[in-house]
Amino acid sequence: MTRGQARESAHDILEIIPLVMRTVAAELRAAGEMPAPAHFGLLSILAVRPRMLTDLASIQGVSLPTMSNSISAMVERGWVRRTAPEGDRRVVMIEVTPTGRAVLERVGKAAEAHLSDRLVEIDLASRKRLKDGLAVLRRIFAAAPGAPARRGVRRTPARRKSYLPEIRK
Repeated sequence: MTRGQARESAHDILEIIPLVMRTVAAELRAAGEMPAPAHFGLLSILAVRPRMLTDLASIQGVSLPTMSNSISAMVERGWVRRTAPEGDRRVVMIEVTPTGRAVLERVGKAAEAHLSDRLVEIDLASRKRLKDGLAVLRRIFAAAPGAPARRGVRRTPARRKSYLPEIRK
């Protein structure tokens, strides 16, 4: 692929992914199934493992006060809790509660249902092209989040079942 083709593809990706996410979010809001989109993203991150407030702010690209406000709202809803590890009471970890996991699972299933409703009409050839294109994107972006691509270094991507995190029970 030439540099120009790569830029064109990058433009297309940056145009379509937000469109897909906005459409799904609007459908979820209309159905009364959507918490604040930022909260859904935080639940997804925290479902993998507990994090410190500073880590969450850095990942989301927001200030500490903004992240603290988001976490406080999620604590009030019972979706997350603040905990202090035994060894160091000065450190505060944010972790998902069972209620938060249930919300994440419900919203994830609803999002998948809304997407599948949109995709059900595509023909078999288009489905194959879509699946192949998504496989390419998965291979390219499956490296550690935020890790810069290194030229000439082959990576074996981690296999993920879906965009949504696995819900641990």
